[in-house]
Amino acid sequence: MIPAKMDAITIATVQEKGIDSVVDWFERHKQPFYALGWFYLRNQQQMEELFYRSIIKVHRELPRYKKDTSFQLWVASIFIDICRELSDDEVTLTSEEDASHQDLFSALDQLEDAEKEAMVLTYGTGFSQEEASHILRVSVDKMKELLFSGTQSVRKQLYGATFNGCKEYQKNYIDYLEKRMERPEKIEFEIHLYKCRECQEDLAAFQDVTLMLHHAEWMNDLTVPEHLIANIKERFSEKEQQRQQKFKKLKKVALVFASVFAIVIGIGFFTGAFANVYYTWTEEDEQLRTFLQQNLGQRVNLEAESDGVKIRIKGVVADDYQTLVFYEIEDTNEDKQYVMNFDDGLIIENENELMKHNTYPRYHPPDLKAEMNKKEKNLFYGKVGLRPLEEDSGVIEMNIERIQELVLDGHEAMLGFGYRSNGFKTGEWKFEIPVTKQPSVEYELNEQAEIEGIPVRLDKLIMAPTATVLEYGIPMGDQDKRIDQIRFGNLKVNGVKVKPDQFGGYQHLQPEHNWQILQMYYDPFYGEEPKDVTVQFDSAYFSYKDQKSIELDANAQYPQTFEYAGSTISIDKVEIGQPTTVVISNHEVENREFETLHINVVGENEHEPISMGMSTEGVIVDKNGVEYDMNSGSFDYEKIEQPRHFVTVQNLMLDGDEIIPKRLDIYGYNSMKYLDDVVEISLD
Repeated sequence: MIPAKMDAITIATVQEKGIDSVVDWFERHKQPFYALGWFYLRNQQQMEELFYRSIIKVHRELPRYKKDTSFQLWVASIFIDICRELSDDEVTLTSEEDASHQDLFSALDQLEDAEKEAMVLTYGTGFSQEEASHILRVSVDKMKELLFSGTQSVRKQLYGATFNGCKEYQKNYIDYLEKRMERPEKIEFEIHLYKCRECQEDLAAFQDVTLMLHHAEWMNDLTVPEHLIANIKERFSEKEQQRQQKFKKLKKVALVFASVFAIVIGIGFFTGAFANVYYTWTEEDEQLRTFLQQNLGQRVNLEAESDGVKIRIKGVVADDYQTLVFYEIEDTNEDKQYVMNFDDGLIIENENELMKHNTYPRYHPPDLKAEMNKKEKNLFYGKVGLRPLEEDSGVIEMNIERIQELVLDGHEAMLGFGYRSNGFKTGEWKFEIPVTKQPSVEYELNEQAEIEGIPVRLDKLIMAPTATVLEYGIPMGDQDKRIDQIRFGNLKVNGVKVKPDQFGGYQHLQPEHNWQILQMYYDPFYGEEPKDVTVQFDSAYFSYKDQKSIELDANAQYPQTFEYAGSTISIDKVEIGQPTTVVISNHEVENREFETLHINVVGENEHEPISMGMSTEGVIVDKNGVEYDMNSGSFDYEKIEQPRHFVTVQNLMLDGDEIIPKRLDIYGYNSMKYLDDVVEISLD
């Protein structure tokens, strides 16, 4: 049986002897762990693999061991987890050591996995119910249920007899036999036993099995093969020899590298090659590495820990358009990945003094596909966008109060863009981050394009460290047809494609002489000075004026239809109440001119405005005409090519006491048009 108290390995011992210290510990305590593993694996090769993996994991996880848990409990938890990983569905008795207790082993093998684990840990290895429940991660009450049902099953396998004890008292058997009952309950139970012969026989047979299970011989008779630990030591020795050989090769490479290192440095400081090579080797964060290689950011190494979660600020890149902070979050207790979100648990204490007020931080979703975020289940690299600096430099006072858990697969991942709903971790992580703003370069374009007869100005191209920015203008004013928004395709700079920002890529500036001025954000462009630029328009969203009025009569029969913009629209319902409801619909979207209507309902008093609420139903249609139900949630919106949103039903709710509608006024509509227009600009 596992001793009540085992010696623990200290960090100092590991530092002195390395993994050999863990091997020595398992060699001293091999008997109980071998017996424990035997109930999962009946194959000597697998048993050796079990010990080998357990030693590696205990050695690797030792820095995370917390002394508030006993060392043997911690090791047993790791050991059982690996037992489960290696165990097969079919188990056969093949060893001579099993012969003397074969009936007992066979009976235990018939149990459910959870029952068997509870029985072996409590009766075979000597852990208490509380300790065994900790190892198996179940409650003590659940542990008692498993022990009772497991003992009953073993008894039936061994004796085959049927016992008819009173069910309401059977729950007390384990506590009574282990002398864990409170005195009043114990007296009541013994009075019942005195009167009930069935319970006497049932408890006596139950006790026989528990005594048999408590007897240590059935565990100790499982002799550990002499070569078990020796084979494991040999495997570690071979692994160390391979490591030494690899190290020798690396030393030879290092000598060659050292001979040319001075040349690399000399060339590097003049050409930028040194920064490129250096950060390729030393920076794990793929996104931050690119900025550092271009000498466009600052590397910082700041760390704060709260409740077992470490947040490290890795670097910062700032320009006139945003401030990017790169971070790493490590959960040292669990295999969970977290991300931080601006204005959701992340506060910049000195934001009003340090940063510009007339902008809003750009959104940067977590990069779930990056290789660096697939390597460790408890580690995540991310970045968060903050407002740009007002001055050229400063110190960001960042206070993080909560972070959000990520989920990388399953239905929840699809619906939440990687965020686990309500999966928050609270804590206190504070940083003071020094930052210096990097300069941007502006190029005047002074070009004008045309989209369906409407002029579009292309004013500036701005090359900033964190983004490539196209500044453009569209006409404002009272027009029968106007552009509300333009969707841009890739930008080409010197023949290189630069992708548009899909999240918050537009920024509105101060209007100028009946022109609306906007900025479109693209990915950063690294390289030589831009000479040839190609701007592509993918689509534009238009507003049209087209007025029409339809009389309403609450006493009329509905539905009724009317024609508008080449389509037949139905008035499905006009119902007086609190609120009064008007429902209109058009489910035919193929070749439909409009996507949404600009509408209003007028009451009996035309000069008195009506407060109106609205709910809609609709479909999404991609560029190829494929339809998607907006309410289904069974599709990935980000993968739909240039979606159009067609409203099919509009529910108009008129607030007030039985408002009587008299007229439906339509002012116009919105429609998106697909484009394939390209404007080429030369900056020479």
